[in-house]
Amino acid sequence: MVSLKTCVAPEGRFRYGVHEPAFAVRNLREKDCRMPMGAFDDGSTHANEKNFPPGDVKEEKADTIFEIPNPLPFRGTTYIAKSWADEKAANLSRIRLPEPSPFSFQEVMREAGLSGGAWKNLMAHLPEPLLITIAATSTDPSDLMALAHLCCDFVIDPETGAVRGLFYEKKGAGQVRPRIKNHVVFETLANNPHLPDLYKEVMVLRPGVQGESEIVGEYEKGGAHIFEYLRRNSYIPWGHYAANMAHDAVRYRINQLKRDDMAGLRHLYYQRTFVRLAQDLGLPLPEERKPLTAVLLESLRRSIVEQIHGSADPHPLHFNASLWGWNFGFDFAPTGYRLHASHQQIHQQFALIPLSVTSRTTGGGAALDPAFRPYGCGDMVADFIAAYRRETGHDFFDDYERAIRTNTRMDGDPSREKSLIVHEDDHVMVFVPKAQTSQWELNILTKKSVGNILEADQATRRSLDEAIFITMNALTSLGARMITCIEYPKRFDAKEPDQRLLYAFLPRLPESPGAFSEAQLRWINGHYPEDFAQVCREQISPIVSSRGMACRIGLGE
Repeated sequence: MVSLKTCVAPEGRFRYGVHEPAFAVRNLREKDCRMPMGAFDDGSTHANEKNFPPGDVKEEKADTIFEIPNPLPFRGTTYIAKSWADEKAANLSRIRLPEPSPFSFQEVMREAGLSGGAWKNLMAHLPEPLLITIAATSTDPSDLMALAHLCCDFVIDPETGAVRGLFYEKKGAGQVRPRIKNHVVFETLANNPHLPDLYKEVMVLRPGVQGESEIVGEYEKGGAHIFEYLRRNSYIPWGHYAANMAHDAVRYRINQLKRDDMAGLRHLYYQRTFVRLAQDLGLPLPEERKPLTAVLLESLRRSIVEQIHGSADPHPLHFNASLWGWNFGFDFAPTGYRLHASHQQIHQQFALIPLSVTSRTTGGGAALDPAFRPYGCGDMVADFIAAYRRETGHDFFDDYERAIRTNTRMDGDPSREKSLIVHEDDHVMVFVPKAQTSQWELNILTKKSVGNILEADQATRRSLDEAIFITMNALTSLGARMITCIEYPKRFDAKEPDQRLLYAFLPRLPESPGAFSEAQLRWINGHYPEDFAQVCREQISPIVSSRGMACRIGLGE
């Protein structure tokens, strides 16, 4: 038996536990507190006598719970309630979030008897929690424009009355900041897709409107226009980069995102990573002030790989791991809690992680090991697959892929779909993990020995871009509005052939805020992963067809 806490067994199958609880509870209550709760329509009383049993309590057959360790143990364990999942299996249309209902503050006020512009006067006197609610939920551009004029000062075109810019003010140390009177309402409002595009542009989209971060890259092709911003003093050490859709390519929803946009967002990630590695290795770079073509990018990648892995005397890397992430969607609770993300528009962030930094110990003493290895999430994958090989003699990802392809349903129903695969081509696979850490989690896994973007050739990178595009469309088509995406990469100079590049897409659902269970890495789910895979396949069918490409859907073996 494998002692590692993973659901992947060496024979290429999934292994999980089944809780079938039956138990007795000793009643230690001394007194009753029986009282009426209310009444039924026929006048009879509803009381609480069932809450006060006279003796011990026996549960002969409680709900069955499946316990599935995550394939990667550091990601915890998933629990599926059978009764909840059976309900979804009988009606897959329940695996969907409803679209938000249209809402107009001014219409509500007019229905309440406020005529003309009186609703604007009332809005100006509302407390902040109500202003946040309107800014986040209104679908009426008139509401949102009125709010915009309440929370910031605009430069107005004297002839047309249109907004032309923001008023700015000088702060200490030479800083220049826009004059914003309510930052929370401003930020919430600027993330509402129903705000007219001109207001979005003036408030948050024009290059430079959000600060003085330098623009060090740009992608413009086929209607896509993206700027790459440098974040010098970043919460990510050594700075990070943000690829943001430009002011003239407004993309607030995934259904507005084009394949050229995704190619551009990812191109900037590949380009920045390869250029920084080439600089680190002292390799010649293409001419300055010009983006790399796909051909030049691939040529540079090959040169870097040869220098790292093909040279008898390889140059040591200072940065040897990538970091890529994407927070899609935004929300602010009326209480002031930020619920997701921090940036308008569709964007992605990326950085490099150094091999080591200086180590110190408390008390001022010198560390025994002067090198401190910075954290990279892909390192946890590397550590686990090494432990898996030591214990089983197998390559983990080979076993994992076999388990995915030979999957059977958890409820044992042979009449229903059993595949976890949503989409695949020659290079990548999109699938539902057997143990989802978000109720709607999807993963992308590379095939063969591709552990990071440096090992991904041009065809593989194109497949990754398409898979990300398809995955995000599938999730948002089902109603997901806030999704976190992360990459688990192998270190560039690592020689582990088994580690594959993995992406996790983690939607945040309205009734899954995260609490004590999630803090313990216990993930609660209400559907079978096979059923979620089926509804995702249904969502991507028109997306894949629109490209005219073949999509091999895995139906198990």
